[in-house]
Amino acid sequence: MMAVWDAVVIGGGAAGLFCAALAGQRGRRILVIDHGERIAEKIRISGGGRCNFTNRELDASAPQRHFLSRNPQFCRSALARYTPQDFIALLDRHGIGWHEKHRGQLFCDQGSGAIIDMLLDECARGAVERHQPCAVHAVRRTAAVPGLAGECFELDSDAGTLHAHRLVVATGGLSIPPIGATDFGHRLARQFGLKVVEPRPALVPLTFAAEPWAPFAALAGVALPARVRCGSGKTAGDFREDLLFTHRGLSGPAILQISSYWTPGAELAIDLCPGHDLAAELLASKPGNRKRVAALLGQWLPERLAQLWVDSDPLWQRPLADLPDKPLRALAQSIQDWRLTPNGSEGFRKAEVTLGGVDTRALSSQTLEARDVPGLHFIGEVVDVTGWLGGYNFQWAWASAHACALAL
Repeated sequence: MMAVWDAVVIGGGAAGLFCAALAGQRGRRILVIDHGERIAEKIRISGGGRCNFTNRELDASAPQRHFLSRNPQFCRSALARYTPQDFIALLDRHGIGWHEKHRGQLFCDQGSGAIIDMLLDECARGAVERHQPCAVHAVRRTAAVPGLAGECFELDSDAGTLHAHRLVVATGGLSIPPIGATDFGHRLARQFGLKVVEPRPALVPLTFAAEPWAPFAALAGVALPARVRCGSGKTAGDFREDLLFTHRGLSGPAILQISSYWTPGAELAIDLCPGHDLAAELLASKPGNRKRVAALLGQWLPERLAQLWVDSDPLWQRPLADLPDKPLRALAQSIQDWRLTPNGSEGFRKAEVTLGGVDTRALSSQTLEARDVPGLHFIGEVVDVTGWLGGYNFQWAWASAHACALAL
């Protein structure tokens, strides 16, 4: 007899496993398909192996504070109905310890594997079946299934032809191809007539042209607190986090965050000494001070960076007391309003997430179902909802999965 599933979930990551588990526990017959050799590999490598699974500072009433989308209000419904506290309670029930590291970011004490094991246990409770590794080669709507009234989804897969009343696409985005990322979900959306907001790398290091960056390449590994800004108005980003120099450009939390707001050709404004009035402090230190500027800047900047900043001009080799006020003010301005334009990013191979995805205007915010294709749902990173660094993207995975599972 032909097996017909209540729902097939394509993608065995955070969103896919959680949705399958919840729907299975509500009595639905669920099958998860994933083409990867290992389950939930993105969870496994996240947070340095500790999985930054949510952020307790998330404000579901103002999602635009922490999420980017063509329609930033779209994610509000799902995030309000499944909160960080709900997922914390699930971890507590499984006896999984966690800790807060920074600004509401929660990490798993036992490591990422504990989160994966928990999701698999939840799937087992819901009698969820799984085909893995198993690739899906084609998907279509059909009404030609004997003994089944109405249309269903028919999938050609490595496991043969499968049928389901509903199809949940949880295939993620394009970030980190080595662990299996593909554009399958975007292609499937387009096949069924849904628009896709052009995907691009997000939470990714930024790069600069080799020649102008050459002096700074020697600072690779140097890190410091910074304030980084980009854009204007509703599309502006402004973050105060650590910044890291690399051989090819800039990284660290401040740059990863701003990368989601950066567009090609846009300029960054970087304050390398946030929280200080550097000009005032330099001028106040000036009377009778025989130190050179580099030594003084070392109070606020890493020594190597301070030295590099003044090496190109012989003026800065004079004692501080002998320097005119005007160039000192200009020096402080150059440090606290450093303007530079990236020539690109490290791309999807280094991006933590994908910006863009299935256009939310084609989906119900309550159920994540395609408005014009009954029974077709998209959840998680494949959708045009992208969170800040710090657990927000995992919370969107849990919340969108929960909203979809209730609808199944």
